[in-house]
Amino acid sequence: MNSPPDLSSDYANAAFIPGAEALPARWRAEAAALRDSLGARARSAIPYGPGPRQNLDLFLPDGMPKGLMVFIHGGYWLDFVPADWSGFAAGALGRGWAVAMPGYTLAPQARISAMTREIEAAITTAAAEVPQGPLVVTGHSAGGHLAARMACTDLAPSWAARLARVVPISPLADLRPLMQTDMNERLGLDRAEAKAESPALLRPRPETLVTVRVGAQERPAFLWHARLLSEAWDCPWHPAPGRHHFNVIDPLCAPDSDLMQTLLAGL
Repeated sequence: MNSPPDLSSDYANAAFIPGAEALPARWRAEAAALRDSLGARARSAIPYGPGPRQNLDLFLPDGMPKGLMVFIHGGYWLDFVPADWSGFAAGALGRGWAVAMPGYTLAPQARISAMTREIEAAITTAAAEVPQGPLVVTGHSAGGHLAARMACTDLAPSWAARLARVVPISPLADLRPLMQTDMNERLGLDRAEAKAESPALLRPRPETLVTVRVGAQERPAFLWHARLLSEAWDCPWHPAPGRHHFNVIDPLCAPDSDLMQTLLAGL
């Protein structure tokens, strides 16, 4: 019997993006600059559970927040902390929204199913901190997967009635192919968990508006995931012209960008 093909290269984003190795340092510098500019309106490491990564960063606009946007970071469930991404709160803050950026326990210390429940708990805490206005959830890559999971009917969070929109960006919608990558040595996905945690195999809450975003210049696997989720959930998907897997989130920094319009316009 033939072994299944190794799909590791299909998900190797950095190897196909010139200058990708310099991006984390840029993100961290921009994150620190935004936190410094906000002063007391930037609150770090608010706990939502007892684990060392079970905390969130919260950024408040100047004045009463219109609502709460949650951004869930990516890194294949293996890397990064919320403080690396603070700069991407700028667009929502500029529109008068509060922004929460939750951390979560990374693999191999946690399974993806546990991360889903951690994000649900993190949003519960963030929603209590900003109790007014609608709730919008977005996330990038693995964070896009976790954002999509927040719209699924198998979860029943206390904040479901506030959840107006979910915008997964470059999400991983079907986790089964990841079992054929070298990442799975740390992720530990088996077929049962991959099926149970794949948004494309689950149903979204009908009252939540979902729009899928992806870079038009991304790896074919990510275009497939975005289209798959769009078809499974009967929701729009938008390939952003000229955007690759990393700069597809840059429009989060600009209040009037098309991505910010998709996230927050009209709410």
